[in-house]
Amino acid sequence: MLEEVERWLAGRSWSAADRPLDQLLAAKGRTGQTVSVVLPALDEEATVGTIVEIIRRDLMSAAVPLVDELVVVDSGSTDRTAEVAAAAGARVVHRDAVLPRLATVPGKGEVLWRSLLATSGDIVCFVDADLREFSADFVSGIVGPLLTEPGVQFVKAMYDRPLGDGAAGSGAGQGGRVTELVARPLLNLHWPQLAGFVQPLGGEYAARRSLLERLPFPVGYGVELGLLVDALHTVGLDALAQVDVGVRKHRHQDGQALGRMAAAIYRTAQLRLARGHLVRPRLTQFERGEEGGFVPRTTAVDTEERPPMREVPEYAERRAA
Repeated sequence: MLEEVERWLAGRSWSAADRPLDQLLAAKGRTGQTVSVVLPALDEEATVGTIVEIIRRDLMSAAVPLVDELVVVDSGSTDRTAEVAAAAGARVVHRDAVLPRLATVPGKGEVLWRSLLATSGDIVCFVDADLREFSADFVSGIVGPLLTEPGVQFVKAMYDRPLGDGAAGSGAGQGGRVTELVARPLLNLHWPQLAGFVQPLGGEYAARRSLLERLPFPVGYGVELGLLVDALHTVGLDALAQVDVGVRKHRHQDGQALGRMAAAIYRTAQLRLARGHLVRPRLTQFERGEEGGFVPRTTAVDTEERPPMREVPEYAERRAA
């Protein structure tokens, strides 16, 4: 590990407990910064309501007004995700209703990118909507350094990721399979300054709007790696940080979904390494057919990226208003 990264780990890695809520509220009052929380959601009726309820109860009360805005961006759910989120107290926005002149494409990154137009906070905090046993620390922990450390601009959550229903300490590090097999090797080999991030692909992170609006967003699975790499190049390692929030439990993907995720992440890294053209950005996988033998299934690898939001006329007009 680079000496620079060792120093960064010592000075830019914290625990959620390092910044009690009263300290965060005092810093928020001094700086006048506002906080938006965004939950990108696709068919998450089983978990999204509880997450919204906890954030509203623990971080949006009169006594603890840490979060100013809580928005669930529905990515085309076919279940009751939108209804459940609204009933729990979130403002629900459909992906297609944001920037309607531009046709939407499938993908998490697309939803995160559009959420910048649907929110107004100086600090934007992203939280996946499939988390179980959710704690408000996931929000307050990663927002904390942005309120208290003027030089910090981008904060990732770090945590144990048990595979299945195991508790921390029992298979605790086995949940991040794409991280360990794809993302971590790529980062260590090509962006060694980022080797200190425990969960580079984690979906819980917060950043200053002034940074996010300058970054391109990969539309699909590569969004977390893309934003992390681009943030490094834009503001430097010392402006990045990570916070330990404990244990993250969520729904795990099957092997083929992980393969598609891995391909998209590799493609995102490739674009940043060379900005070159991949001749065939597609992935073929195999399934056992009903009549025996293996059947190929080919899917496109996410390659599209949205431009920095500040280049979008509607966003510029809204910010100027």
